[in-house]
Amino acid sequence: MNMAVLNKKPADIISFILIPTYLLFLSSKVSFAQDSINQSQFVSEANTLVSKDGSFELGFFRPGNSNNRYLGIWYKNIPVKTIVWVANRLYPINDSSGLLMINSSGGSVVLMSQNKSAVVWSTSSQRQANNPLLQLLDSGNLVLTVTDEKDENLRISSWESFDYPTDTFLPGMKFGWDLKKGINRLFTAWKKPDDPSPGDFTHGLSEMGIHSYPEAYVWKGNKKFYRAGPWNGLRFSGSPDLKPNPVYDYNFVSNENEVYFTYTLKNKSLISIVVVNQTSHTRDRYTWIETEKVWRVYSSRPRDYCDNYGLCGANGNCVLAASPVCQCLKAFKPKSPELWSSMEWSQGCVRNKPLSCHTDGFVEFVDLKLPDTTYSWVNKSMSLEECRVKCLKNCSCMAYTNSDISGGGSGCAIWFGDLMDIRQFSAGGQNLYIRMSTSELLGVVCCVKFNYEEEKHGPKIKIAVSVAAALAVVSGTLLVGLFTYRIRTNLKVKKEPKGIISHQNNEGQKEDLELPFLDLSTIVGATDNFALNNKLGEGGFGPVHKGILEDGQEIAIKRLSRSSGQGLNEFKNEVRLIAKLQHRNLVKLVACCVQGEEKMLVYEYMPNKSLDSFIFDQTKSKLLDWSMRFNIICGIARGLQYLHQDSRLRIIHRDLKASNVLLDSEMNPKISDFGAARTFGGDQSEGNTKRVFGTYGYMAPEYALDGQFSTKSDVFSFGILLLEIISGKKNRGFFHPNHSHNLIGYAWILWNEGRPLELIDECLGQSSTLSEVLRCIHISLLCVQQCPEDRPSMSSVIVMLGSESALPHPRQPGFYLEKNSNEAHCFSSKQEPSSTNEITITLLEAR
Repeated sequence: MNMAVLNKKPADIISFILIPTYLLFLSSKVSFAQDSINQSQFVSEANTLVSKDGSFELGFFRPGNSNNRYLGIWYKNIPVKTIVWVANRLYPINDSSGLLMINSSGGSVVLMSQNKSAVVWSTSSQRQANNPLLQLLDSGNLVLTVTDEKDENLRISSWESFDYPTDTFLPGMKFGWDLKKGINRLFTAWKKPDDPSPGDFTHGLSEMGIHSYPEAYVWKGNKKFYRAGPWNGLRFSGSPDLKPNPVYDYNFVSNENEVYFTYTLKNKSLISIVVVNQTSHTRDRYTWIETEKVWRVYSSRPRDYCDNYGLCGANGNCVLAASPVCQCLKAFKPKSPELWSSMEWSQGCVRNKPLSCHTDGFVEFVDLKLPDTTYSWVNKSMSLEECRVKCLKNCSCMAYTNSDISGGGSGCAIWFGDLMDIRQFSAGGQNLYIRMSTSELLGVVCCVKFNYEEEKHGPKIKIAVSVAAALAVVSGTLLVGLFTYRIRTNLKVKKEPKGIISHQNNEGQKEDLELPFLDLSTIVGATDNFALNNKLGEGGFGPVHKGILEDGQEIAIKRLSRSSGQGLNEFKNEVRLIAKLQHRNLVKLVACCVQGEEKMLVYEYMPNKSLDSFIFDQTKSKLLDWSMRFNIICGIARGLQYLHQDSRLRIIHRDLKASNVLLDSEMNPKISDFGAARTFGGDQSEGNTKRVFGTYGYMAPEYALDGQFSTKSDVFSFGILLLEIISGKKNRGFFHPNHSHNLIGYAWILWNEGRPLELIDECLGQSSTLSEVLRCIHISLLCVQQCPEDRPSMSSVIVMLGSESALPHPRQPGFYLEKNSNEAHCFSSKQEPSSTNEITITLLEAR
């Protein structure tokens, strides 16, 4: 924690100077005149920038015994110096200099190391600087405002520190997503008490998908450490103690523009903050006790053993009062009894009896922490009964409940697949309806009273069905209906249009793939017998056709060619993977078809086709201005981060390229084609193969040459794609009259010669924000470095795309040599020392 660890030294000098851009990289000893609009000011040692009410102060500080200096904000009137925000936490100033400036032409605030004249931190602004003014508000928010172009009396916020918090959640801050600006406000702990650089302990809201059910997480590194549960209208479902209290009021907002949690203090004289602590691995709320001059812990997360994420594995229930604490949900049993009995619960539980889909029912469990919402779907307008019906119709739906329990309950939340990170509360939890087979329902009806009168501390449970006789009647009816449906399906296949060979359905394959199937005749009718004018394109796998179903839904059918390198195993792999993935930047699989030798995937239709059809086309590329290209870059990065980190299994795509990025009607990117993807579980992050999939020009060196692949292989492909989006040129087949380098080599030459802007696509013209484009070129070169360990993770890439901090100097890229030269090799740590920390840098460069 960053309290009571700072030396009580006099505040250093901080200067606010309004200067033109060209002065940024000159010597810090600059003579200047007072600005005519009177916005330039020099602040002496005695009068650092202070908020109007005197609560907060901005200045330079040295943490603990460190010799490094940082620009930060702290409480002015609290004797225990409490830093609440740090600007240059990644790049300290290691001498006695420091200069803070307002760049009038760029509309940004810049922090420089005075002696070295190097930029160590800066803000970004989307607005042209018009009478810029930097203020420290009474809330502790550092805000850069500019005069509105249409109204000179109106000042508009151009940048504010509350959008880029460090480790401290202040009253009035928004914790979560600004979807319109693409800002994720999360909190990262200090690495050490005397080192404010980011540790590996992070607190934030889950990634926002199209049907996401937002919840708060704490991560330790790339692993989920604690989950607060989804917001249920009253509180986070895993925090029953979050209730009205005398200290603070709280609110949760979720709409198309923002998803965030915030709090305000009831008593203005009271001081209370939330801090993410690397040392104790907790997220703590502190309250300042004025009479004792100390910070006191008000609440803390995680609070007990059952708050450890996924302690009991899939379908397990953590019951703090039980022994052992991990119990399988009713109708489930340990997946590995031997490991379970030895207190190793990570493999979780499996069902006693398989589900039968159409004849299943539900059992109501009471006072639970709702499961992890990674694989969930939400509709805010549905009733609980409509939610039940919706879940029952989908054989992959495992549980449902109200998404909002305030006002009697409303909305629908349903879960797919295994139920992860459930715990039992004695009170204040939420009811969850879990799917069970008919036989299990009958067994629970007979035995539930006996079981739970005996197990007083066990899970509370109710039956969501009436009588066993009703189930038998319903089951019989559904079986008759299912039998009739299969007869009609077989008849329908025999009535296929001419020109298509009729095949019998392979029922075994249907059961294996667990995805809605379309008959071949339905697809033939939707595509007008695969008419040439409905053909969207063709790849190595085969052609893609547009189709329209009877209900008017537009679809894209990927038809696997018999000569394709993608066989049945790859086809099944793609179906299994993409059917379970739910993210706004991944293409949605609607259904599939396997009949005889025909294998087809049915996707949602993307009206703007693939990214390569735009960026490599001289006419259509003009339609993609820089803001659209940057949105596409960020979307692809978020999709990859989800695959690498946030999906249930770690997924490596292995064939990321421009033609595998589809664009929807609003030009939002969606990653497609998972035929070559590989999944890993647990801590595994790399593998080796003798059969190399993918596309030359996008493959990482270690994968193309040795068959070694990892998440860093996808990062390399992303770097290539980034260069292509910026330049409008293909990496493979790139030609330059003066040398034989590929696009990577050309970018590397321009970078080293200080001419990176020459890489930018000419059609971008004035639409590009040069600082943003330069940053993306810098990131692309970090992603295509020769050695995998030097490349950043996709999580780090997203941070780089959204921040203004300086970036590491890129090392030699892979495949950058002349085409007739030998391959380059990585230097081992013994040959060339380098840090494996993706955030640490060895060379600072002014931006």
